[in-house]
Amino acid sequence: MNKIIPISLLIISFFAGCNNSQTNTTDNKSEGKSVNQHSLVAKRYFSGFDDAHDTYNAISKASDGKIYYVLSSTRHDLGGQLYSYDPQSDKTEFIADLSEALGEKQQKYIAQGKSHVEFYEKDKKLYFATHLGYYQMIDGAENVPTVAPEGYQLYPGGHFVYYDLNTKELKSLSIAPEGEGIITMVMDPERDQLYGLTWPKGLLVHHDIKTGTLRNLGPVTKAGETQLGTDNFRVICRSMFVDPRDGNVYYSTADGDIYFYNPSLSVPEKLEGVDLRIDYFGSYDPKDAGSMGYNWRKIYWHEPENKAYGVHGNSGYLFTFDPKEKKIEIIDRITSEPSKRSGMFDQFSYGYLGFTIDKNGIIHYLTGAPIYENGKRVTGVDRINMGAAKGLEHLHLVTYDISKKEYRDLGPVFYEDGTYPTYVNSIALDDAGNVYTLARFMHNGKEIEDLIKIELQ
Repeated sequence: MNKIIPISLLIISFFAGCNNSQTNTTDNKSEGKSVNQHSLVAKRYFSGFDDAHDTYNAISKASDGKIYYVLSSTRHDLGGQLYSYDPQSDKTEFIADLSEALGEKQQKYIAQGKSHVEFYEKDKKLYFATHLGYYQMIDGAENVPTVAPEGYQLYPGGHFVYYDLNTKELKSLSIAPEGEGIITMVMDPERDQLYGLTWPKGLLVHHDIKTGTLRNLGPVTKAGETQLGTDNFRVICRSMFVDPRDGNVYYSTADGDIYFYNPSLSVPEKLEGVDLRIDYFGSYDPKDAGSMGYNWRKIYWHEPENKAYGVHGNSGYLFTFDPKEKKIEIIDRITSEPSKRSGMFDQFSYGYLGFTIDKNGIIHYLTGAPIYENGKRVTGVDRINMGAAKGLEHLHLVTYDISKKEYRDLGPVFYEDGTYPTYVNSIALDDAGNVYTLARFMHNGKEIEDLIKIELQ
């Protein structure tokens, strides 16, 4: 596939060092960066999809060493595009159109335009889920279409699927009920269970791989992201985790409650004695559409400590959650150094999803940093109605070493021409420790979202 020409560190150094920065450069004087902090360089890849739109979460490293990712489509007649990137050959490879591979393009269903979940691997199979990217505006909000474009059928529902690394086959396991997309997913690999939350109603769905059965546990957070502007609206949790000791799957709500479920239960249960209504996170109206509320933004189980490590969106606080002790502890604010100094929340008020823990217990977090012009912070709009950015931010890579309790801001990330990545809500690490994400950039005069690589070695 086509690749961007080699990058020039000299160009980055020039842009990063300008004192009178434009909106696409870093003002070192305004940020007050330490002498040791320098700009990171991101290499852009055009995978071949001219209509690529924003992707959330859907990038992961597989056991073959390759990075697998989905580029989103907002068209009714074109599915999300599944690709892989090989760090050894430095090339991308097209794998499948999700709708076509699932046989739905031929039947003219509204497309499986997106995947917004990570890939989970077991027995050389990558498990993930699909979502729609073509919406209809209903009562002022994006929603699943109730009227299909001429010649097309309504969206059939998102799929739990797997991609077989050996046979190269993409196979559907089950379809979400009520024509819902699957926006959140986690796998219990030890017990062969898949769990998901649907959009926009927020149904909890459970697929048992061994039996091939799907259970619909119903809505978990009032009306989910329907009924905007009413007391029933609630932003849906975007990250779940499984406690491998007992198979419980945990998710949060915008009200700040924590629920758990496992296959032995008939319905999810609220975990009493602990919640996410913490002063450090801020104060939220749970029915507000402008943030994730008290939801955690991203969370992972960390087996060495038998705790989950999560980040709260908007405030950017790292915390631990011990489900047995029913205890949450605030660890540190892991926003960028410029954000810490400004004291402000993220411009992307849902918070960032580019959060992961590597095999050495080091958190990697792609987060925002305020942009300064002539020494003044550039502010955005006061509020947003749905998940978007109040204004643009620079991208920073932050790490946190769990065992050493050590925070580091590795600096801002720029492209080779001095522009910077935006709308970053995913992350993957290769075997060499390089960082990958999906970000917006200009290609042939058009803004798309595609793969970028931040080389740390």
